[in-house]
Parts: sequence; structure tokens; C-alpha cells
Amino acid sequence: MTVVHVLFGTESGNAEMVADDIAAAFGGQGFETVTAELTDVEVNDLAAVEIAVFVSSTYGEGGLPETAAPFYDALMAERPDLTGLRFAAFGLGDSVYETFNNAIDTLRAALLELGAEQIGTTARHDAASTTPATDLADAWARDLLTLVAV
Repeated sequence: MTVVHVLFGTESGNAEMVADDIAAAFGGQGFETVTAELTDVEVNDLAAVEIAVFVSSTYGEGGLPETAAPFYDALMAERPDLTGLRFAAFGLGDSVYETFNNAIDTLRAALLELGAEQIGTTARHDAASTTPATDLADAWARDLLTLVAV
């Protein structure tokens, strides 16, 4: 059975709520899911993961949230070979900032640089929109299900 790891970085808890919704969407389709905050993920363990969904909010003027920055720093320092990892990316941000959704782009670029393969399109929730992040996450995860099953 395919295990989907839903890994999140958050500042205020919104990315955690989205991660829980994504995990529920996959779980509802029979996938085993593991949800974890990025501060609890060892970067060298990623090489053994087949499917991961990264969820991150953008903090301040485009930075990684407090719970994602140490993970990113370790990823860039240790540089594990991630050629076996397939991942999806979901970002949360506010389009009033020039650096809208910059954190997920930063994580995504690092993962690709280390050999991981992205599946699906990067979801980008805009806090300035009227669509709740959890609604977008649910729809996006359901679209992603077919790509994960491949």
C-alpha cells in the first residue's frame, strides 16, 4: 500500500489545517497517511519516502515559516539524494505581498534540485480570496489522487 506523507510548515496553524484536510482526502480513498510538522522530519529519512505532499505558508515578506526554516536549512546542508521521492506542493499566502507563496516555491526548488520529482501542479491559496484554504485543499487533493495512484 502506498503511504502518503503530508508534511507541513506553518506559522499560525493554517498549513496544519490544510495538511489535515489533504491527509483526510487521501485517507478517504484508502491511502495510508502520515502527517508531520517539518520540524519533526529528518531530511535523510526523505530518501525512503515514495510520496510526500508539502504544505507551507509564507511568512512575512516571503520567508519560510518558523516550523519549515530549520528543515530547509538541514535539507540544503545535508543534500540527500531524493531521486526516489515524488512530491506535491501546496502553498498558502496573501497576494497583497510581492512574494506571494514564496515559501512553497523555495521548498519546491530545493526538492527538485535534490532529484525529487513533482507530481501535479503547485496549489496556491490566496488569503485575500473568498475561497477557504480547506476547500481548495480538498479539491486539489482529489485531483492529485489519480497521479499518486500511478
